[in-house]
Amino acid sequence: MSSQPLSPQDAAKKHAAEAAIPYIEEGSIVGVGTGSTVNFFIDALAKVKFDLEGAVSSSEESTKRLKALGIPVYDLNGVPEVTVYVDGADEINRHLQMIKGGGGALTREKIVAAVAKTFICIADKSKYTLKLGDFPLPIEVIPMARSYVARELVRLGGDPVYREDFITDNGNIILDIHHLDILEPIKLEEAINNITGVVTNGLFAARSADIALLSDGHTIETLTR
Repeated sequence: MSSQPLSPQDAAKKHAAEAAIPYIEEGSIVGVGTGSTVNFFIDALAKVKFDLEGAVSSSEESTKRLKALGIPVYDLNGVPEVTVYVDGADEINRHLQMIKGGGGALTREKIVAAVAKTFICIADKSKYTLKLGDFPLPIEVIPMARSYVARELVRLGGDPVYREDFITDNGNIILDIHHLDILEPIKLEEAINNITGVVTNGLFAARSADIALLSDGHTIETLTR
């Protein structure tokens, strides 16, 4: 029975994901992100799995998918280095700064990105934007601080919405911030992270991607910083 054809957006995601494979070094431990585009990357990674030592994963979901395909997954604390980290984005700008965390894995994604020597963003071209903020900014928050953090975020000009029936892999909650005017991403990232009770936020600006592979389904546009 033949599989269903991919939608144009999924075809672009798959194309971008496969474009990241040549960046993976033989014998390395690759950092793997989370999300629909990364799922295509994991599928492509399975084809070269015997050239890898293994992977470090940013979520339980990706870990399960990697293991199901026979790719060893290691604890980040137990590996000497992560040469390349590959992940998607909810939005990305020309400086390769991103909003991430639509799937709720932003904290672990940020940790792996901080460790990796090279951070590659894979995305379909619809994720590219001149100014970040149309996509709601996710904030991971310690549960008891939810109301306090929400009030502080209102003071920053945002409209926080509690993500109901969702708990992160770290046991925390997510506030999605709508209508933020993100003119200075690095400053805003720092300001939000300084609110007591915030674990981290989904602005990847201080640690942006090093390379972005953006696909329209036919061609890859490669951006670097």
